[in-house]
Amino acid sequence: MTVGTNSSPGAATAAGSPVPGAVGGREVRPVGDELAGVPSQAPPPYAARTGRPADRADGARADVVVPPVPPVPQVPPVPAAGTRRPVPPQAGPPPSEAIAAVPGGGNPVEGLGFGIDPDSLPDGLVVADDTGQVICFNAAAARITALAPEQALGARIDLALPLEDLEGRRWWALTDPYGGLATRRGQPERNLLLPGGREVLVSASYVRTHPTGPVRRLVVTLRGTEARRRTERSHAELIATVAHELRSPLTSVKGFTATLLAKWERFTDDQKRLMLETVDADANRVTRLIAELLDISRIDSGRLEVRRQPVDIATAVGRHVQALTANGQAPERFLVSVSRPLPDLWADPDKIDQILGNLLENAVRHGDGTVTIAVAPHEKGTAVTVTDEGPGIPEESMGRVFTRFWRGSKRGGTGLGLYIVKGIVEAHGGTITVGRGPGGGAEFRFILPVSAPAYLTQ
Repeated sequence: MTVGTNSSPGAATAAGSPVPGAVGGREVRPVGDELAGVPSQAPPPYAARTGRPADRADGARADVVVPPVPPVPQVPPVPAAGTRRPVPPQAGPPPSEAIAAVPGGGNPVEGLGFGIDPDSLPDGLVVADDTGQVICFNAAAARITALAPEQALGARIDLALPLEDLEGRRWWALTDPYGGLATRRGQPERNLLLPGGREVLVSASYVRTHPTGPVRRLVVTLRGTEARRRTERSHAELIATVAHELRSPLTSVKGFTATLLAKWERFTDDQKRLMLETVDADANRVTRLIAELLDISRIDSGRLEVRRQPVDIATAVGRHVQALTANGQAPERFLVSVSRPLPDLWADPDKIDQILGNLLENAVRHGDGTVTIAVAPHEKGTAVTVTDEGPGIPEESMGRVFTRFWRGSKRGGTGLGLYIVKGIVEAHGGTITVGRGPGGGAEFRFILPVSAPAYLTQ
């Protein structure tokens, strides 16, 4: 059997000029490959064995034709557990061109994907190009260096930032970012000096097109040292306070125990009891100081745990007043006022005792006259107010009452009690305030909200 042909125009090719990829003089068009973007090639072997005729686009009939085969989608393999899925590369400028912006003009930093304005960054940002000229000088850098951006832009970076180390050596001459080792990627943060002796924290990053290529961008960040200085000063004060507070009771404990061991037979029973009571009191003082330090550590790190249980706040206040009167305070000095009915209070009993103990001890030690403790219901929970009739707290010191080491007078104390009280109240979700009482003394008021027990909140 012969294969018939159609004489329609454009259907036949010149004699003796076979078309590549044709079977029996008929052109086979691999449609699937053309759709997939691959140049036309000879059909696969199985195409010659397909015997289903189909209409061609030019009206001709073909006995053999390859039906369109859609491209098979490539499914990426599923990564194994614990592996990270690779991120496809994104089109964009090279890393060396990622930072190029002029501050003050509202142009975002390009290449970061978020449209970040350099002036919105909290730290100072200074960027120099491959010639060492400043092309970015944000508002924080202007504030730290006291140099206007228009004076720095276009200038050489060693002139815009004439930095020196603490020994007076020029920092740019020491680091040499453009002419130094090609393997360096930057400089770690260190303390440097600006003109006039102002200290700043400086770090630098070298942006290269390839690991050992020339520096295309020099990125310098600046930070002030005020926050670090405050932290260091606070730590130094804490160490000094702890050393001072520990020295006195430990000296007493050591002295009395050494005396008793060396001359036990020479003392009467009353003298021995007095010495042992003093040792016990000093040991309790050391224990209390260590507990305060642990509380400060937990408050600062946000790890202060609160185990909520039902607490009778009025009973707790009465128990503390009885303890103070048993230690020598006059009973008529305390006035307790309880407004009932009180809402149910779920709180940590030990922490509540710590709050009441600190506030009442401050009122007795630093205040005068009658100490009033008022317990009343509040729209948010339970409010407790402790008021004395002493000189009170000056207005200029109101904002520092709940900070570390604040002392209202020179009558002793570590200055840590009110800081801990504030942390405990806030850990319960409450608030504490300080003000002036009706009699002119100090007034502390804390509010504990209505809450659920621990087993319902965990």
